[in-house]
Amino acid sequence: MSWMDFIRAIFRKQHKLAPLTWATAIFAVIYTVSPLDFDWIPIVGWIDDLGVWGVFIALAAREKSRYEVAVHGAEYVKATRLD
Repeated sequence: MSWMDFIRAIFRKQHKLAPLTWATAIFAVIYTVSPLDFDWIPIVGWIDDLGVWGVFIALAAREKSRYEVAVHGAEYVKATRLD
């Protein structure tokens, strides 16, 4: 299942994201565009933004796995993993 299928499922209300995932997504966007972070330190300003987005991506990947298990079952998800 692709990320686009997962995003469509969210917008079609076929999958409900956990409140923590929504809160992290909103925080990541606000934190990235806000001038109140470490952007005044050249490299650190980018690293802290990447850290916030990394947390959001990890939570989104967990949500996608939950959706795949709900739709296809655990055996399908195990069979399609690359690891």
